Amino acid sequence: MSDVDFFDDPPNEPEPEPRRGRRRRPEGQQQPRPGRDPRGRQRGQGQRRLGQRGQDQRGQDQRGQGQRGQGQRGQDQYAQDQHAQEQYGQEQYAQQGQDQYGQGQYDQHQYEQQQYEQQQQYGGGQGQYDQYGRQPQAQGHPGQQQAQHPAQQQPGQQHGQQQYGQQQYEQDEYYDGQYGEYEEQGQGQGQGGHLLDDQLNRDGERSRDDQRRSRKRQRRSKGKGRAAVMFALAFLVAIVGTGGVLGYAWLDGRMHPPDYSGQGAGNVIVQVKEGDSGSAIAATLQQHDVVKSVRAFLKVYGKEPKASSLQPGYYQMRLRMSSKAAMALLLDPKARAGNMITLPEGLRAIEVYEKLSKKTGISVKKFQAAAKDTRGLGLPSYAKGKVEGYLFPGQYNLNPNAPAKDILKMMVERFNQEARELDLVNKSRAVKLDPGQVVTLASLLQAEGGTKADYPKIARVLYNRIKIGRPLQLDTTVLYALNKRTLHVTIKDTQVDSPYNSYKVKPLPIGAIDNPSADALKAALAPAPGDWLFFVTTNPTTGYTEYGTTEAEFTTMKNKLDQWLAKHPPKGK
Repeated sequence: MSDVDFFDDPPNEPEPEPRRGRRRRPEGQQQPRPGRDPRGRQRGQGQRRLGQRGQDQRGQDQRGQGQRGQGQRGQDQYAQDQHAQEQYGQEQYAQQGQDQYGQGQYDQHQYEQQQYEQQQQYGGGQGQYDQYGRQPQAQGHPGQQQAQHPAQQQPGQQHGQQQYGQQQYEQDEYYDGQYGEYEEQGQGQGQGGHLLDDQLNRDGERSRDDQRRSRKRQRRSKGKGRAAVMFALAFLVAIVGTGGVLGYAWLDGRMHPPDYSGQGAGNVIVQVKEGDSGSAIAATLQQHDVVKSVRAFLKVYGKEPKASSLQPGYYQMRLRMSSKAAMALLLDPKARAGNMITLPEGLRAIEVYEKLSKKTGISVKKFQAAAKDTRGLGLPSYAKGKVEGYLFPGQYNLNPNAPAKDILKMMVERFNQEARELDLVNKSRAVKLDPGQVVTLASLLQAEGGTKADYPKIARVLYNRIKIGRPLQLDTTVLYALNKRTLHVTIKDTQVDSPYNSYKVKPLPIGAIDNPSADALKAALAPAPGDWLFFVTTNPTTGYTEYGTTEAEFTTMKNKLDQWLAKHPPKGK
């Protein structure tokens, strides 16, 4: 029994208006291979199969003649249907010939080419069969072709169909099931096989719509992806470009640091401190707007062979000078604007004021007034508000524009620096004195010592006397209390009532009696070994000093000093 027996005859109802707009694949475009997804079979295999049954899908009612023409419908019905189909096929053929092939002419060569490609796809040559087991016709008008029902095929044809068999069944399983469902639905509605064409058209249109929407989504997705990529590339270009600009600016700044041009204008006093390096000098010049940048000055400083001969002090410079001009002015002796002064070791504070006043023109009273403002001078706490002993001796280049307070502060800063280097605070514990007492004892060594080599020995004498509780009995303390400078001290002088008189107070005077040097401070912290209790400078001219442990030895040494004093009477007498 053929498969047309499963379908009932549809009632005689007018056939629906044929759909227009079925597009045919352009010539030369590759047809999709069978075995694709359902959409691909509908647009590819399904349409190709309908084309094989008769190139005009609606004109021939693809399976109508082969399926309905041999069964329940009968010869009359068949003839009537055949007449209607031929009429429909002629109209459809005329329309498609006009649309597809131009000017109503049918391209016989294109049709034969398509038939040949179909034969090649399904085996090719005589005796080969298409996907439904039919032997395709080589020639003829598409509207005149009739599909051959499998039941009417020859044994050779059935054998060819069995050869194609299982593979073709798997490929057409989806389409055949859908075809049967649509044909049954069409018979129930009286539309015959045309419902299948309409449904396939709708499915094809939906498939095309879905594909168009899918392509739109893909284009939007690709557009977003391209936008993201472009944004990322733009961001990287911005980063690289910015880094390149900054790198070029940095490299250009290193090779060509900013600098002023010309000799500058105006005046400013700049101090070069003791031990300043080239970087420190450059920073000072930039701070006072003499040069524009540290690097520019260092570039010139490094190439100047005389740079190492630059002396500490104050220099009168100009504002906004080129680095080369600034370096040349620093090396010019005429630029030295400061007042160079050397303050010897062992000077009393009043003597320091007198020297400073003479050099700067600032009165002694102003220095004395500045010395009373101990908080603004930076004195250490163990100084107990006294500047005596903390105006460190040495060479100073005084700023001609500086007030008295700034000059004294500069000297106190020099002492604090020296004390840190000596570790004065910590080492004073080793000699069982506080830091202020160490400074006081160092001032005694500075006043009594004949030479620097005697400082440690004299320190040992003082420590030994302090240890046994004997007064120090130093004439220098009496003279400080009397504010005198002399080598002739009388017994009456030793009776002066003063906290500085070491004949009366012990173990040490209340404070320093002068401003000691670094050597005296070092000796105070590290006395020489010995058991001496007496020392006398028997020759003040040369500073020769002798040491003893007994009263007799002291008397001998004192007689030697008296003989020298007799030969060198005090001036004015």
